[in-house]
Amino acid sequence: MNWELIVFFAYFIALMGVALIFYFNGSNKNEEDFFLGGRSMGPWVTALSAQASDMSAWLLMGLPGSILAFGFGQMWIGIGLALGTALNWILCAKRLRTFSKAAKDSITLPQYLANRFDSTSKALQVICALIFLFAYTIYVASAFVAGTSVFQQLFPGASARSVMIIFALIIIGYTFLGGFKAVCWTDFFQGLLMMGALMAVPIVIIATKQTLDTGLLAKMYQYTDASGAVVKCSFGSGLFDASWQDIVTGFGWGLGYFGMPHILVRFMSIEKPSMIKKSSIVAIIWVIISLGAACLIAYMGRMLVADELLPSGLQKMVFIVMARKYFPPAIAGLLLAAIIAASVSTADSQLLVASSSFTADLYKPFFRKNASDKETLTVGRIVVIVIAVIAFLIASSKGAGAQAIMDLVGNAWGAFGAAFGPTILLSLFWRGFNYKGAVAGVITGFVVDIAWFLTLTASTGVYEIVPGFIASLIVAVIVTKATGGAEEKESAVYDLAMKEAEMDE
Repeated sequence: MNWELIVFFAYFIALMGVALIFYFNGSNKNEEDFFLGGRSMGPWVTALSAQASDMSAWLLMGLPGSILAFGFGQMWIGIGLALGTALNWILCAKRLRTFSKAAKDSITLPQYLANRFDSTSKALQVICALIFLFAYTIYVASAFVAGTSVFQQLFPGASARSVMIIFALIIIGYTFLGGFKAVCWTDFFQGLLMMGALMAVPIVIIATKQTLDTGLLAKMYQYTDASGAVVKCSFGSGLFDASWQDIVTGFGWGLGYFGMPHILVRFMSIEKPSMIKKSSIVAIIWVIISLGAACLIAYMGRMLVADELLPSGLQKMVFIVMARKYFPPAIAGLLLAAIIAASVSTADSQLLVASSSFTADLYKPFFRKNASDKETLTVGRIVVIVIAVIAFLIASSKGAGAQAIMDLVGNAWGAFGAAFGPTILLSLFWRGFNYKGAVAGVITGFVVDIAWFLTLTASTGVYEIVPGFIASLIVAVIVTKATGGAEEKESAVYDLAMKEAEMDE
């Protein structure tokens, strides 16, 4: 019996079972239930679902693979992400929960930004919704690439396109049926599975006393990528020997958290602001352990399986190869399921947030102002399918190359962080911030991020989120000052939120 396959498919049966339970028990009665879980999530579910939806299969494939191939410099991404996670929970989580409730009980991030300034203009909601649809489609494509890679390991003879279709249908069906509560609860268990899987590999390697020859870290490899270019793989001699570009880029990844909608919406969904402290502790511990284990897997993998992977450019397979090499089939199947868990936990959250933004920020305001809850839910589910289909087409064209996951995640992460990060921070901490400054900041961040990516990222080696974030922050402040600062009604929302925050203390 193939225990690897049995355990792997048992995971999928459990996943769909959860979705069906939430579909048939009447949990999704209206918009707030389907898209925000009725603001009823507990601290543990909020923490682990936020982190599981954050990391995706990138944590088990993209990051370890990048470190395996390109060395210590890539570890700065993990450091930046750990710091960004901690700061996001400490600075934004509690305030955003309170502010979103005070801002007319907003259920989406664009809705919050519009209501935060008590604006009748829909410009910011439309801009945000369009960016959501663009960036999330790219992000979901990365999950399809990762899921396809795992399925092809289990079914070597199957074509990538056929496998990707199956994986896409699983994600669509699960999100379509379950809604936010199902997504959060399964993300909670998937977060535990991801962390356990990452910890298990280095623990077993140490326990079985595998030979780790540090001299192999200096060994050079090269492979030819899909475009025909020769890629050289150098690990380096230490963390602080990395280039300044690697360090700046690593910290730049941390900036992305302040503008990441599928993470920020978790803060908005928690039952009580007082629960945030417990959630933040759980989330920060989870991310430090998981990122640290991912870096350790790559470090050990360089000395154990690099000869097997790097000459063919298959660095993204390091976790899979080590799981199969050091664990019996049943456990290996569970570890492979952890990658699928990571892909699903991110893709379902992103599909849901993009869908909620379309229905709440475009469909209802401009096409059907009096749409019923049933109609809104139907439209939201249709949008889930449409976005998934487009993401499938992007993933199919991108292929399952070693850098495909890292590239797709990086593109979407940069667009979100640069566009929304500064505006979210200013909306929570600056009483004088105004609507015009928010619009200018969002547009500037997005445009600079895309322009830098297309023209300067390759030549400078600096991740596009860094200039995009800085430009967005500067423009938002300048425009706010130039237009006279916040009006009385804009400051009133801030004051109301701060008053409610004091009551929650």
